[in-house]
Amino acid sequence: MIVITSNTTPEEQIQDIVRVIEQNGLQASVSRGTDRTVIGLIGKVDPKIAEHLRQMKGVENIVKITKSYKLASRDFHPENTVIDIKGVQIGGEELVIMGGPCAVESPKQIDEIAALVKAAGGQVLRGGAFKPRTGPYSFQGVGVEGLIMMAEAGQKHGLLTITEVMTPEYVDICAEYADILQVGTRNMQNFDLLRKLGTCGKPVLLKRGFSATYDELLNAAEYILAGGNPNVMLCERGIRTFESYTRNTLDLSAIPVLQQLSHLPVISDPSHGTGRRELVEPMSKASVAAGANGLIIEMHTDPDNSMTGDGVQSLFPDQFAALLKDLEKLAPLVGRTFNTEKAPAEVFAV
Repeated sequence: MIVITSNTTPEEQIQDIVRVIEQNGLQASVSRGTDRTVIGLIGKVDPKIAEHLRQMKGVENIVKITKSYKLASRDFHPENTVIDIKGVQIGGEELVIMGGPCAVESPKQIDEIAALVKAAGGQVLRGGAFKPRTGPYSFQGVGVEGLIMMAEAGQKHGLLTITEVMTPEYVDICAEYADILQVGTRNMQNFDLLRKLGTCGKPVLLKRGFSATYDELLNAAEYILAGGNPNVMLCERGIRTFESYTRNTLDLSAIPVLQQLSHLPVISDPSHGTGRRELVEPMSKASVAAGANGLIIEMHTDPDNSMTGDGVQSLFPDQFAALLKDLEKLAPLVGRTFNTEKAPAEVFAV
């Protein structure tokens, strides 16, 4: 249930409403917009409480939210959530680019790639230290050493870092080194992990399960939000269909639909969404045109020999740089700005 007040409602009246909500054993979440202030009630609401609130000064309306995801719902939080991480704002006007390899392999590798991501105009260095693989004999990542390597490369080149966390036990150590924690498609409904991420204090990128509905994705996000962590990003990374030409089918309609249903930023992953290098560029542009707040793109200096074997979907550095140049032109056409703080162009000689 939400209480709607005008943006001209005095602050003392809003605090009176919050006080009544909390006195009845409920939590109050206040969201201030340009036209109205919405106060969300978290917990089981007795009809008598709703009627009491309806009669209070400053209250324009009481609306019952029927969606199972409350905190993630745009009804509950009408204004877009903008996540500010060390000056990089995700969910606002700026188009945020996360780039890097599928996995951290060595200090030299991740340092070179970080320089290239920065030079192209990216803001976030991606890289997996722990890798969930379909087969038990595939490369599983280098572990904590990879976290340290990536943190050092990010700090050196002025980039944020994002890495995948696979179990609740690794949340704290990943949060110590990374700026953003990623939940992979296979873990979208790992509810113990989601609950732990709700208490970690770090922004979370939640990838859609490859067979998940929008409702299931938003309910997964609700676990993190309900734990007290408001900084959640949703990621469309492709779903499994009966088409075998591509690794997955990138659901572009998910971007505007999720933005209608939720206030959380939406990131697109055209690399996993297609699994084919030649499709990453057009699907990146299509994602931006559809309204994505950012992209997470695989890029490797030697993709054909990457340790994960996912090189077929990784861009070469020159392809990554050319794509970001095109996105710099495209972004203003869809109401986005693009990062202009880039490293020297000679870095591409690496």
